[in-house]
Amino acid sequence: MDNGSEIDKIDRKILQVLQEDGRISNLKLAETIGLSATAVLARTQRLQREGFILGYEAKLNPAKLGRGMAVFVEVLLDRTTANVFDAFKAAVQVHDEIMECHLVAGGFDYLIKLRVADMQAYRDFAGRVLWQLPGVRETRTYAVMEEIKESTRLAV
Repeated sequence: MDNGSEIDKIDRKILQVLQEDGRISNLKLAETIGLSATAVLARTQRLQREGFILGYEAKLNPAKLGRGMAVFVEVLLDRTTANVFDAFKAAVQVHDEIMECHLVAGGFDYLIKLRVADMQAYRDFAGRVLWQLPGVRETRTYAVMEEIKESTRLAV
């Protein structure tokens, strides 16, 4: 693993615990890890500084916030040139409905995950935004019927 610096078993345990509870107090984290609070704080700060920890955020309930429907969209661009990629990347950044956007290898160019209230909201978004994104030639939509597993946790 080339991550720019070494992490040991204790660092990995800190990362694992923080993924489970990002709001854990430093004292409780230290108790869980079995080190002093000072040592754990120093390690956590180093993990942040070195980019192993990107940030902390609350996990929100999409249904409670009017975004209960997840949709995946394959996007095929009309041209795959640097300026089209750049324009597309800039355009997707400004839409809160778009949760994730990935440039992929294969039969299409981008895979987008978005969240909307319902199918009517998706239809409105597709016509108003999605099909108007720079360079879009074709899209394929996959509405999620049931979310089986959703996680941002990494194995450490």
